[in-house]
Amino acid sequence: MTIQTPLHPATDFTAIKGRQQRAWSSGDYAVVGVTLQIVGEMLCEAVDLRSNQRVLDVAAGNGNATLAAARRFAEVVSTDYVGSLLERGRERAQAERLSAIFREADAEALPFEDASFDVVLSTFGVMFTPNQQQAANEMLRVCRPGGKIGLANWTPESFIGQLFKTIGKHLPPPAGVSSPALWGTRAHLDRLFGAGGRIGTQSRNFVFRYESPEHWIEIFRNYYGPVVKAFEALDDTAGAALATDIDALLGKFNLATDGTLVIPSEYLEVVIVRNN
Repeated sequence: MTIQTPLHPATDFTAIKGRQQRAWSSGDYAVVGVTLQIVGEMLCEAVDLRSNQRVLDVAAGNGNATLAAARRFAEVVSTDYVGSLLERGRERAQAERLSAIFREADAEALPFEDASFDVVLSTFGVMFTPNQQQAANEMLRVCRPGGKIGLANWTPESFIGQLFKTIGKHLPPPAGVSSPALWGTRAHLDRLFGAGGRIGTQSRNFVFRYESPEHWIEIFRNYYGPVVKAFEALDDTAGAALATDIDALLGKFNLATDGTLVIPSEYLEVVIVRNN
């Protein structure tokens, strides 16, 4: 199943992907990613995962959906284009004595045959691909007819969606690249997948829980690639302005009144049943 949409004529997706790969390789996303494990567990429940199914985790990061699927005794292949993150997933699987295969792969050019997986998953991963339609096409291609694609995508209105909007105000994204947060809208999912499957969505919240707003800032500035690279790219004055805006965003979303940080961030839980 291939869906064609017009692309910005000046968009160099290869160069953009290279920069993105370096961004996600900076810091150590696994420090943040491990806190999101519950999302992978809930997504496996949403797709009604069975032990006799073959599962592909796309843009798996440090393997939250991978481990969740492995806990349900499925045959799992975990992929990402950042080898160090796959290594973190491999270490976690070994520590928990879970079986999974880890393989470096580009979400826009998956090295697997057509219809070779029963379930294809991605939690806050594939939404960051620069060529979004190509990534969607690839997920549809490797999913068997009647199989399921399960996604967890931040919404534009969510805390993380607003974080990316805040970063974009100080460091505009490349021309021709759509916001990752569009994956958290039903209209965009219809454009990406509508011709290939039946789409169901459910709004959910993941709650960030940190020791304090300062603790969150410390973790994200040191370990979350897009934030790390944003501050690296800005001079001291511009970086201070971004920090001020992020502080304000934390203050707006933080529900805690005891000095800690408790921030719900909406995401769209998506289950797509591949057309026969």
